[in-house]
Amino acid sequence: MQAYNLSAGSKTVLSVLSLLSLMAFLAVEYGKEDVKLKWYDQKLEASELASEATEYLKEFRMQKSVFVDVVNDPNETALIGQDITPITTDRGFIEAKLTSTNPNFAAVVVDMLKEAELEKDDIVAIAFTGSFPGLNIAVHSAVQTLKLKPIIITSVGASNWGANDPFYTWLDMEKILFKAGIFKNKSVAASIGGGVDRGRGLSPDGRKLIIDAINRNKVEFINEEHLESSIQKRIDIFNEQSKKEKIKAFINVGGGISSIGSVENYKFIPGGLSISLPMKNYPVRGVTIRMAENNIPIIHLLNVNQLAQKYGLPVNPTPLPHPGEGEIFIQKRYSVMLTFGVTLFLIIAISFVFIMERKRHQLGTEMISLQSSEAVPEL
Repeated sequence: MQAYNLSAGSKTVLSVLSLLSLMAFLAVEYGKEDVKLKWYDQKLEASELASEATEYLKEFRMQKSVFVDVVNDPNETALIGQDITPITTDRGFIEAKLTSTNPNFAAVVVDMLKEAELEKDDIVAIAFTGSFPGLNIAVHSAVQTLKLKPIIITSVGASNWGANDPFYTWLDMEKILFKAGIFKNKSVAASIGGGVDRGRGLSPDGRKLIIDAINRNKVEFINEEHLESSIQKRIDIFNEQSKKEKIKAFINVGGGISSIGSVENYKFIPGGLSISLPMKNYPVRGVTIRMAENNIPIIHLLNVNQLAQKYGLPVNPTPLPHPGEGEIFIQKRYSVMLTFGVTLFLIIAISFVFIMERKRHQLGTEMISLQSSEAVPEL
């Protein structure tokens, strides 16, 4: 009878402990705290600057009475171009273009630059295209917030839905923001872009429109006969502009052929930050690969939706997020104090139960021994 009562008590105790453990788990799970991630203030500042730049360009377009297609640009950013224009060089996807207009991509770039250990006044070489004006703005904002020294070269041609208005190219946008004092830097040189970096695949009129854009924005025109020469020209400009100071990072936005080198190279260059690139037999060594060979960290911004998901930003968001929104800024994490307290409570509870069960077991053993000794007849 005593053994049965002890077993029943153990079952009750185990049930209580199971309930306490479940309650502890729920307390820890629902007690998560909002935790600011590293470089929060700089990320927020960069995103606010990107939002200011985007808003300024939108107001500029509105003042010019330019029509904004609210179907293709539901957030009315004025950063979404048209499907096909005379300066459209490549195929682009509108979902990626819409994702890239999120000003919080500036925080992603800040995160990458800080992970690459860049400091104030470090030199950054940058390659823009017209394909992702939103990302170009994000890079400008991050670099300016961190007080880095950028050297920028642009390929003016753009893929579908990018900055492919011949009279409102990325160079034009950049100049507007520079003249307004929002950005302190702008491109020092530009090429046509597209095939062999000279607009192969465009009409003569399309190439002329891009050349006109380069001339009216008064930047150096890169127009080398061969792709390899265009790549080397860009390297030379970066080296000349850096004045023999070491370039600490290279940022590439979009799929400019001079940056990538060849179509085959796309699958070899991962998106985001790379401290080094894998050793491959690259058909053509674009600027990105050349920089990596010199042990310069690479930030490659092309697979936009994948990057957004990786850094906790929404894909194709509507409405457009405000600066500071997203897991790149704040994440839900377990409370250390709560977890410690709950764990300590469970340890004490389990220890108490163990001690009480041990005493009960000892008491039961003594009672059984006593009963056995009373049952033995005297000789």
